[in-house]
Amino acid sequence: MSHIKLKEITIKRVVEAVGRRMANFPHLMAWNASGGLAGENRKRLEQYRNKHAGERCFVIGNGPSIKKTDLSLLKNEVSFGANRLYLLFDEFNFLPTYYCSINGLVLEQFSKDLNELDLIKFYNWNYRHLFQANDKMLFIKGELGLKWDAFQPDITKPIGDGGTVTIASIHLAYFMGFKQIVLIGVDHSFAEKGTPNKTVENKSDDVNHFHPDYFPKGSKWQLPDFAKGEAAYHKIKEAFEADGREIIDATIGGKLQVFRKVDYESLF
Repeated sequence: MSHIKLKEITIKRVVEAVGRRMANFPHLMAWNASGGLAGENRKRLEQYRNKHAGERCFVIGNGPSIKKTDLSLLKNEVSFGANRLYLLFDEFNFLPTYYCSINGLVLEQFSKDLNELDLIKFYNWNYRHLFQANDKMLFIKGELGLKWDAFQPDITKPIGDGGTVTIASIHLAYFMGFKQIVLIGVDHSFAEKGTPNKTVENKSDDVNHFHPDYFPKGSKWQLPDFAKGEAAYHKIKEAFEADGREIIDATIGGKLQVFRKVDYESLF
C-alpha cells in the first residue's frame, strides 16, 4: 500500500474499493469451484504450463511507441498481444501468438471485437458472461485483496495484475515457462493526469495509445496508476531473477525504469 499517496485517499475511493471486493466475492467462489466451467477452465490452463520452457517471447503493450516498432520482425517469435492491439493487425500484417485482456471497461465496451479474434485468448474471469468458453477462450482471475501486487507463478490461482494488462501477460508467460521476456510498447507514460484508477470519459482523440480510436470519443477508461504498476514490476523482477529468468525492455522511448533496456532491432 506504500504506493498510495495520502491526498489520493478519499471516502469515495474507499467506498468504491470496498464495493469492488464485495462484488468480486461470488466470482472468487465460482473460480474455486471444483467442477463446471471453473474445472474445465483449469484443465485448459494446465495445458500451457511450461509449454514454452526455456524460450523467449515478446509482451506487447499498447503505447504510441508501437507505431515506431516494426512488428513484422515478430513473425517467427512467440508474442502476447493485449486489449485493442487488433486495431493494428491489418496495418502490420501481424498476429500475436496469444492474447490477453483483463480490464473491465475494455471487455465490456469491446467484447464483440474481442470475441471475434481467432486467437488463443485469456480474459478476465469476472467477465466470463460476455464470452463463450472453448479451447481458444480461457480465463484468468485477478487478485483484488491485499495481494494485488504479489507475483503468482501459477495462473490457475488468482494473480496480482498490478493494474495493467502487461503484468497479466507476464504472469501468463512465466507460467508457460519462458526464460526471457521482451517488453515493447510499454511506454509507461500518459498525457492525462489525475487520481489513479479514476474512470473518465474520453472527449477527444486518444493520444495515450497507438491509435486515436483506441478509446474513441464517448468511451470510458481509467487513469493509470504508475506507482502501483512499478511496485508490481519490482516484485516480478525479483521473482524472475531468483528463478534464473529475465525481463528486458525494448520499448522505444519507454519511461519504465525497472528492467534492463535494449535496442529492439538488435534482438533479431
